[in-house]
Amino acid sequence: MYSNMTIVRPAYFIINGFSGIPHVNYYFLFLLVLYIVSVVENGVVMALICLDQSLKTPKYIAVFNLAFVDVLGNTALVPKIIDTFWFNHKNITYSNCLTYEFFNFMTITMQSLNLVVLSFDRLVAITFPLRYQIIVSLKTMSSLVASFWIIGILVNLTAVGLLTRLSYCRSVVINSYFCDHGPLYRLACNDNRPNSILAKVLIAFILWVPLMFVLITYMCIGAALAKIAGAQDRMKAFKTCSAHMMLVTIYYLPIIVTFAFAAKMPPNIRIINMSLTAVLPPLLNPLIYVLQTQEIKQSLQKMFKRLKQLKM
Repeated sequence: MYSNMTIVRPAYFIINGFSGIPHVNYYFLFLLVLYIVSVVENGVVMALICLDQSLKTPKYIAVFNLAFVDVLGNTALVPKIIDTFWFNHKNITYSNCLTYEFFNFMTITMQSLNLVVLSFDRLVAITFPLRYQIIVSLKTMSSLVASFWIIGILVNLTAVGLLTRLSYCRSVVINSYFCDHGPLYRLACNDNRPNSILAKVLIAFILWVPLMFVLITYMCIGAALAKIAGAQDRMKAFKTCSAHMMLVTIYYLPIIVTFAFAAKMPPNIRIINMSLTAVLPPLLNPLIYVLQTQEIKQSLQKMFKRLKQLKM
């Protein structure tokens, strides 16, 4: 039916989120502050991992990747939100919109897959402690992270590629705070069923499958901890997972709440919730690792000592 139809691609889209919210500029200022703080925090974490030889371990390859993805994701999103809504540049060209969509969903994908990598690391560390260094080597962790990058890029390129077959002959107004995949394909006036199917597959791949893996991982970890005789040893082993458990909660809980109540949420509440869900985890992730991880604390202490010596 649509094989002979000419593809109509608009010159631009209009991003129309945050409409009708009083004093909304204060919220954009808040997002800007969160962005600056998160970039500094994640920059410090990445610098510590690069400079401290004691952090050249498989686990910290994943931690470095998480910090890098957090900076990339926030940088792809927040400055553009500020430009779009604070400075009222709501028009975005067709090609720039697809690029914007790709980078945002690419970083969302990698944040989720990174939690899978970290849960795998904790699973092996607790269930096979004597074989940990053999199973989770630098090569294994690097290969796992690189594989997830390749998978994430291919999956999101496929999603963007399918958008290019759509015609936009009616509205070009995107009711979201960025070039969101769902609102984009729903605007099309030709057959968008492949996009709808892929969207459901992407949600499963990015969110539900990783979440199920993490939950099963912690069930296995819980079973392994139950076999440890001493309560003190059990607590010590559990503490090595506490930082990762907090990351998982911070990332998945707001998304699950939004999905569960999306139909009942006013559009602006949903947009604010989703924008905070995108911006807050990159801010909190480094704080959690600084507060919960002994190696990072020690590395920070060494760095402060060196700075004092240089001043003296």
